[in-house]
Amino acid sequence: MRIRAGLKGSSAVTIAVSDAVSQVLQTALNGLNARQNLIAQDIANVDTPHYRAHSMDFENSLKAAIARGEFNDEHTGPGANVTITQSLDRTAVGADGNNVDLRKKMIASIQTQYSYQVVARAFSDHLGLLKTAAVEAR
Repeated sequence: MRIRAGLKGSSAVTIAVSDAVSQVLQTALNGLNARQNLIAQDIANVDTPHYRAHSMDFENSLKAAIARGEFNDEHTGPGANVTITQSLDRTAVGADGNNVDLRKKMIASIQTQYSYQVVARAFSDHLGLLKTAAVEAR
């Protein structure tokens, strides 16, 4: 799965500002949103026999895209390609074949919510700085 600064789909965060910082923050919000959806799916299947829990990573791909300069204003397209890597959790499987650890998933959900709030605040602060710069430029 790939995410862009303007991830397609109803749950994506879409912002009209297209500077590099905005694109990075928007991509991070979309990755965190995808993680929260995956965690919710795992929690919803806590009692489903033979269900295997998942984990995901997008941060390493996002860091690599930033290091390659894919979010620079000269870059073609709305942003860098950032890959979401999903894998099956290695948590021990129970008697029913299910390996969802509800405690771990609830902690992961809280951590993801907190991360989303931090990035959203950074985005809000960044937009405030852009607004101030635009007003000062007049």
